Amino acid sequence: MKETRSTPDTAAPGSGVSRRLMVAGAGAAALSCLVAPAMATQAVAAPAATADSGRQRQRPEYHFSVPDNWKNDPQRPIFVNGEYLYYYLYNADYVEGGGGTSWRLATTRDHVAFRDQGVAIPKFSNANGDCWSGSLVVDEQNTAGYGKGAVIAIVTQAPGGKQAQFLWYSTDGGRSFKAGSETPVLPNPGVQDFRDPKIIWDAERGRWLLANAEGSKLGFYISPDLHSWTRVGEFVRTDLGLLECPDIFRMTAEDGTAHWVLGTSANGKGRGLPATYAYWTGVFDGSSFTPDHPDPEWLDFGFDFYGAVTYAHHNALGAEDDTLRRAIGWANFWDYPHNTPTLATDGYNGDDMIVRDVRLKQGDGGYYLASTPTSAVVNYVTRTHSLGDVVVAGTRDLDVRALAYDLTCELVWDRAATPDNVGLELCRAPGGGRHVAAGAVLRSPYAYVNRSPTINPTAGETRTPLDTSTGRLKLRLLVDRTSVEMFVGDGRVVHSHRVFPLDGDNRIRLYVNEGSATFRDLTIRELEVTQ
Repeated sequence: MKETRSTPDTAAPGSGVSRRLMVAGAGAAALSCLVAPAMATQAVAAPAATADSGRQRQRPEYHFSVPDNWKNDPQRPIFVNGEYLYYYLYNADYVEGGGGTSWRLATTRDHVAFRDQGVAIPKFSNANGDCWSGSLVVDEQNTAGYGKGAVIAIVTQAPGGKQAQFLWYSTDGGRSFKAGSETPVLPNPGVQDFRDPKIIWDAERGRWLLANAEGSKLGFYISPDLHSWTRVGEFVRTDLGLLECPDIFRMTAEDGTAHWVLGTSANGKGRGLPATYAYWTGVFDGSSFTPDHPDPEWLDFGFDFYGAVTYAHHNALGAEDDTLRRAIGWANFWDYPHNTPTLATDGYNGDDMIVRDVRLKQGDGGYYLASTPTSAVVNYVTRTHSLGDVVVAGTRDLDVRALAYDLTCELVWDRAATPDNVGLELCRAPGGGRHVAAGAVLRSPYAYVNRSPTINPTAGETRTPLDTSTGRLKLRLLVDRTSVEMFVGDGRVVHSHRVFPLDGDNRIRLYVNEGSATFRDLTIRELEVTQ
C-alpha cells in the first residue's frame, strides 16, 4: 500500500475507488488548521515537549508512534545483529507538503521500546517514484550477488502510475539502501493493482517465494536469486474487497504439527466481517495454497488493525523459532485516515497497535492464531494495583486514575442467574458520559468494544460471538492515550480500536446489568516507556 490514498466515507477500500490523498476545499482547510510544528525525532511514546504546549498531550505512552508528520503501513521487521529492524511508510511533508512515502527505520530488541534511526529509503529517490509497501530479507547465502548478509528489499514503485516490484539492497546492515536497477524485477503484466510483495525463503524447496497483492488475487512467484521471478500460482477471493499486504509463512503449532498460514489485509465489511488481517491455515505445495476452510479467520475484529504484518521470533542465540511469531498493525483505517486530534496536539498522525506474540493452536474446527500482548510489556510497569476479586451488581467506580495501563481479570457469574451486560467503562470522563465500553452481553451472547460515547474519528461498536457455557471469561485490556485493545480468552479474538480520550478521562467503572458478577483477580498495571 501507499500513503497517498484516501477513501471517501461512502467508498470502502475494496470498492475500486482511486484513493489519492488529494486534500481539497473545506477538508484541506480543516486539516491545515490542525497541523502543529514537527516534534523532535522520537520513535517511542515517551513524554517530550511540543513547541506550543510544553508537553505531549495525546501521544501514546507505550505504543509505537511516528516521530512527526505521517506513518501508515508497517513493513515486516527483520532480525539483524541482535536487534529487529522495523521499517514503515513515512511522509515528512504531511499534510501541506504533498504526498509520497519514504521508508523510515526504527530498531527494537524487545518489541516495546523502539529507537528511531531515520529514513532508510528517501522518497522519490529515483525516477520510479516513491516507495510503497514491500518486504525485506537477509540474503545469508548471497543469492542476489550483493554479498552474504546483505539486506534485500523488494518494494512497490509506480513509474507512470504503473505498479511494479523493484529491488533495493543494503550493505550497511539495513541503515540505507540503493536501487539494484532502474527496471523492475517483477514487471506489471497489465493490471491495475500489483503491489505489496512479501518474500520468504522456502527452505523445503530451496528457493525464494513471493506473494503479491493483485486486486482479488494473491499471486505466487518463485526465484533462485531475488532478481528473476516466475509466476507459479495464485489464491483468489472475490468477496473480501481489495486484497493488500499479503503474508505467508510456515509455523509449528503447539501440538507439534507444521502448517502454512496465508494472510492478507482485506475488507469484509460488505459481509458484516472485519476490515483487518484475514488469514487461512492450510497446505502450500510450492505453487498453490489450499485452505483448511474456505472462510478466513481474523487476527483482529476491531476497526483499527490494518496493513498488519507478522514476523519471525529469534531466540537468545539468534536462531529462528517457528513456534512463535509476532504481529504489528497500523492503528488506523482508510475510511478516516486523517481525522486525528494528534495533528493539533502533537504534530503527528500515525500509531501502531501493540506488538503481539502469536501462536498457532488447535481448536474446534481446526487451527487458529492466538494473540497476546508481547511479553516484554511487563518490563514497563510503573505501578501495580492488585484489587483482588471485585463483586459488582450495578456499577462500581474504581479509585485508580490512569491513562496507560494493562488490565486483566476473569469475569465469573452464576450460570443459573446469568446477568445481561457485564463490562468496564474505560477512559471515563470525571463526570461520566465520555468513555469506551468493553465487555460482554452474556444472554445473547457476544463480546464487544464500543467507542461511541467518547471522542473518535468515527463511532461504532464491534461484536464477536461468545461461548458462555463455562460461566467465566478472561479479559485483557490494553489502554493507552490513543487506543483500546481487548484480548478475549486465549487471544483468538481481539478488538483493536483507535480512541482519543481527553486529558482528564482517566477513570474506570465496572458495571453489571440485571444480576451480579465477579471481576476475579482484577489487576491494573500502569505502563510507561521512556528513553
